[in-house]
Amino acid sequence: MNQEERRRFLIEELLRERPSCRRQEISADTDRQKVLLRSLMNVRHPGAISQRFLEVQDAYLQGELAAKKITRLSELSPLQNGIYLWRGDITTLDCGAIVNAANSGMTGCYQPCHNCIDNCIHTYAGVQLRLKCAEIMKQQGYEEPTGQAKITPAYNLPCDYVIHTVGPIVRGKLTRQHCELLKSCYRSCLELADENNVGSIAFCCISTGIFMFPNDRAAEIAVQTVQEYKAETGSKIEVVFNVFKEQDERIYRKLLSTD
Repeated sequence: MNQEERRRFLIEELLRERPSCRRQEISADTDRQKVLLRSLMNVRHPGAISQRFLEVQDAYLQGELAAKKITRLSELSPLQNGIYLWRGDITTLDCGAIVNAANSGMTGCYQPCHNCIDNCIHTYAGVQLRLKCAEIMKQQGYEEPTGQAKITPAYNLPCDYVIHTVGPIVRGKLTRQHCELLKSCYRSCLELADENNVGSIAFCCISTGIFMFPNDRAAEIAVQTVQEYKAETGSKIEVVFNVFKEQDERIYRKLLSTD
């Protein structure tokens, strides 16, 4: 199978799972097919799926990944000892673990093609990630508390693991509790990475964006928590602060160049 054949197979299989959509016409346009496939993957609830589907999906996602520019940690230059700043797509970063800003359900974003990091990570990792998260949550028996974290394989992403953490949602005035919970997110992720012998971790800007944590304060907490953790524990873990917006890059660069 080539990429076009794989994509069409995956779309047809996912449509077959949804009786109301079985007669949906599949566009011949590649971009529209990609949007449809991503949408179907996003709305699919965790459940059994054939080994054939997984094989074709993995080949397809690996093919798509090969067409992207992969950035390796070894290509980056630290701003401080073991601490890096990188602006780019976290799903193309080859490192030990990337951090996903998850919601308390922990099984990903179900909004078709939503541009949040949770959606992107689940899309390019493949449906196995949602299945694994659902399994973890079923065993846990309750929603993930804010400030805690879970680790999973990364499946079709170039990193080895994904560490999922639930950040605080700021409604109204920023409080001390919001700040403590965000600090707990970073600390929990670092501890979990070290417990699993993960040599490097890339943090997204947890709780900013739709969770409404002020970007500058969030960055201050992120940098301070990482520095304190490394100093207190002697951990050798390498840390990447991954940003997507120019605003966040300026904030982190100033913090890391003045400390």
